Amino acid sequence: MIVRSLADVAGTDRDVTGDGWHSLRLLLRNDRMGFSLHETTVAAGSELELEYRHHLEACYCVEGEGELLDHADGRRYPIVPGTVYALDAHDRHRLTVQRDLRLVCVFNPALVGTERHTGGGYEPSPD
Repeated sequence: MIVRSLADVAGTDRDVTGDGWHSLRLLLRNDRMGFSLHETTVAAGSELELEYRHHLEACYCVEGEGELLDHADGRRYPIVPGTVYALDAHDRHRLTVQRDLRLVCVFNPALVGTERHTGGGYEPSPD
């Protein structure tokens, strides 16, 4: 059984910050769950161009306000508390944030935790 809190990962190598976002990685590949689980905050005013070519991702919005643009068809989706979005086809998208977003995110395959966020997505997880 794994029991871990946000306080347990804060300030460790599972506490990761990028341009406009901060992620606390509660579960990673070495936890052997088959997915990784993160709480990610994206700052108001951020506009992130993203495309996860090697991972599928689902995000559940706990608080805040933003908009998701699907580059494939130009559709825009409001992201507010209670909304989930799943990038089930490695979808290239833009996330624009009006009020700090707090998201619970799941990645498959699980992130190792050492991936770099480059070109809008994570490099492949090392074997």
